[in-house]
Amino acid sequence: MTEAWTEPLDSGPLPEDGSRFDVIVVGGGPGGSAAASYAALEGLRVLLLEKAVFPRDKTCGDAVGGKSLKHVAELGVKPMIEATPHFRVNGILFSSANGNEALIPLPEEEVENLEAGYSLPRLQFDYMMFKRARDLVLENNGAVIQDFTVTDVNVSGEGEGDEQRITGITGIIGGKRSGNDLMVFNAPLTIGASGYTCLVAKTITEVCYGEPMRDDVHYCGAYREYWTNVKGCEGSSGPIEIHFINEIIPGYFWIFPVKEGVVNVGIGMVIDEMNKQTVKLRKLQEWVIKEHPKFKVRFADSELVEGSCKGFQLPFGSPRKDPPSFQPRRSAMAGAICIGDAASLVDPFSGEGIGNALVTAKMAIKHFDAEKHSDGLPLSAAHSYMDDLWETLGPELTNSYKLQGLVRKKRVMNWFIGKAGRKPEIQRALTDMIASKEAQGQFHSKWWMFKTLVF
Repeated sequence: MTEAWTEPLDSGPLPEDGSRFDVIVVGGGPGGSAAASYAALEGLRVLLLEKAVFPRDKTCGDAVGGKSLKHVAELGVKPMIEATPHFRVNGILFSSANGNEALIPLPEEEVENLEAGYSLPRLQFDYMMFKRARDLVLENNGAVIQDFTVTDVNVSGEGEGDEQRITGITGIIGGKRSGNDLMVFNAPLTIGASGYTCLVAKTITEVCYGEPMRDDVHYCGAYREYWTNVKGCEGSSGPIEIHFINEIIPGYFWIFPVKEGVVNVGIGMVIDEMNKQTVKLRKLQEWVIKEHPKFKVRFADSELVEGSCKGFQLPFGSPRKDPPSFQPRRSAMAGAICIGDAASLVDPFSGEGIGNALVTAKMAIKHFDAEKHSDGLPLSAAHSYMDDLWETLGPELTNSYKLQGLVRKKRVMNWFIGKAGRKPEIQRALTDMIASKEAQGQFHSKWWMFKTLVF
């Protein structure tokens, strides 16, 4: 029997070169698919462009948290995911460099209502999100193109920055660039959703405004493998694991089951630190699995899934010191908005990015009015989006950046996780923090920290 996520997806009829849409979405991952879906649900004519051809793999930790599930359910994708093999997450196990452990349960009510979290391969998750987006886009007279490479982001206007406007894209279906094969599409709003190398983001930041798109202090290198039969990961539900190992700090080693018998195993570290330490993540992970006293026993009888070894990068949403304009970096201009990884919105503590991609996908459509903005998304709307983005996500991203800093202090981290493993008050607080990021604020209240940790 063919698996539901392995069949090729028909994109539908090709639009004519020069066609105009209400919204062009560049990138068909979860954020781009969600943006296309939300736009189509508003009755907008959407062009959804994807460089790959589904089904396709995407390197990631594979966890889908409660924030994501609210949007997944809202878009009608949750039943599709429920019907595929997955691991139901009911908690997070943290361990520190000295071996202390703390199991933080997710909210009981959310676990019972199947809203706490899943872990499943992005091969499956992205397929479901893209399939739903394709259906909604085609139902609303839009178009979907796979195997499409954007070669240029089209900009009008003299001067630079505020005097310019993005009007659409130029690209090609398959193969290499050649003059006669290039296609041009126009729209009052172009959404960049193609990850940390997004050409729309580069055009906004570097080309039009002369601002930096990349900062290695706020980028994470990561490496992932799939393994089978890892001890302690049996069953179809349980916790995911985050381990702060001495040799990896200020990064961490993760073990995320994705379905019964299969585990996503990976390692991540801030690129600036990797460069300082000349770290090779693949070799470091091999050492952890084969040599580390705690993990070599768990992996003794396990097997590496062939072809699953892949590296990737994560652009953090950490607040920048003295940013040239908007936090965490400029993500919109007249005619264009970036979302998710393309806007540098990965959580700097957990490394999770899907939730913020889905939040900003919906937010982007909220700031676009097809009737009022028929001549192009105005600069005022772009500014409004960026202000809304940081007002909504800034507090949690800032707190997560502070927590990332805590990880660097090994003794403090050892002590804190040791306390968390013994004190239900801290476990409850961490549960609240994971479920509702607003609760992170108490971790930066000196009085709360003192009375909870000392007494």
